[in-house]
Amino acid sequence: MSVFPSPPSSPPSDRRRYAIVGLGSRRELYQDGIEKVHHRWSALVAVCDSNPGRIELARRRSTQNGAPVPLGYLAADFARMLRECRPEVVIVTTSDASHHGYLVQAMEAGCDVITEKPMTTGAAPCRQILDTCRRTGRRCRVAFNYRYSPPRSQVKDLLMSGEIGDVLSVDFHWLLNTHHGADYFRRWHSHKRNSGGLLVHKSTHHFDLVNWWLGAVPVSVAATGKREFYTPAMARRMGLSGPHERCLTCPEKNRCGFHLDLAASPDLKSLYLDHEAHDGYWRDRCVFRADIDIEDTLNALVTYNTGATLSYSLNAFNAWEGYTVAFNGTKGRIEHSVVESNYVNGREAVQGGVAPGGVKIRVVPLRSAGFDVEPWSAEGDHGGGDRLMLEDIFLPEPAPDKYLRAADERAGACSVLVGIAANRSLESGARVQVADLVGDLPVPAYAPAGARGESVPMPERAR
Repeated sequence: MSVFPSPPSSPPSDRRRYAIVGLGSRRELYQDGIEKVHHRWSALVAVCDSNPGRIELARRRSTQNGAPVPLGYLAADFARMLRECRPEVVIVTTSDASHHGYLVQAMEAGCDVITEKPMTTGAAPCRQILDTCRRTGRRCRVAFNYRYSPPRSQVKDLLMSGEIGDVLSVDFHWLLNTHHGADYFRRWHSHKRNSGGLLVHKSTHHFDLVNWWLGAVPVSVAATGKREFYTPAMARRMGLSGPHERCLTCPEKNRCGFHLDLAASPDLKSLYLDHEAHDGYWRDRCVFRADIDIEDTLNALVTYNTGATLSYSLNAFNAWEGYTVAFNGTKGRIEHSVVESNYVNGREAVQGGVAPGGVKIRVVPLRSAGFDVEPWSAEGDHGGGDRLMLEDIFLPEPAPDKYLRAADERAGACSVLVGIAANRSLESGARVQVADLVGDLPVPAYAPAGARGESVPMPERAR
């Protein structure tokens, strides 16, 4: 059956109609946002996935939420879903490389769209999304929840205030520990054809933060990278005879510190293990497999149209999780660091609130003593960012936001193209011009003179 019918009940006509395609764990954030927190003005009318088991799981969650049960459609019937359910907004939470197909098709059908980051994984799909937005006039929203995390908004506030003058350079280093970092190497993310690698899938968050913090547009990227930890050789260095195929059937599971027991986690069991028979997807593949083709150690140098530069690194096998970032300006320096909470079995807890002092912000004027700033804070996943982002997305009239945290296709393109350019640089060994990937970029709303349709100027000093 291609359509999963619902009981004869429908949402009130005054609620905005949403559909979700891609029913993995991130879907729950949006489904609960629609059906529980923002149900007075929002309704979920359809869900869509390639796995029928996950379709029914999402529909059962609607029952648990006390909401009308949405119609369910297989991915092959996505166009039919658009015709029959008439959603006003389609939320895309599929695997990264498939985002653009759903986004373009939904916009051409007259829907606005919301997509998880990254907006897409390649230059040609990125251009297609930009062209479709321009041609159809539909709205494309990219869910950059990191912008909404209070300390990151606070950094934006300090930069906007002119506390350190004009920013000339940024040093940004992101560390993933061997719980969170390893998880990218056991899932679909471990192949670039699905995720674009960590420079696209993970770093798009970080590149967007820098773009937004600086109010600038990337011009060129040079990168280096390697995979040296999540390898068959490392498994043997750890005293294992593997790698093996997956954790469930691994003969050395009791000796491997990277073993993931899907059956021991009710969430992972119900979402993945219980529905493997439908699509053959294994959520617990060995992190040391030879067929992995993404890097675990990455560095990038980025130039901006303002003349600022970014020195960036990502390491996926660290002893702690979090990041350090420093902004060097004409009047001083801002230092910001976060030690994030652990990531266990694919579930995130509150980030940045693990222990006292987990979040730090320090301002160092150019010629006077530095001082610490009390960090802003909030409750919830991603340091409170998820809740604030959902309010911005689902409230009928969200509050004015001087930080311009809402991101559209222009910001989505600016962030993902840094990662795409970095991947090109890894292949060629040369610096890559962002404009060579898609042509002139429309200026995002956070940048000066950011009107739709304008193209970013590329001054010679930033090349």
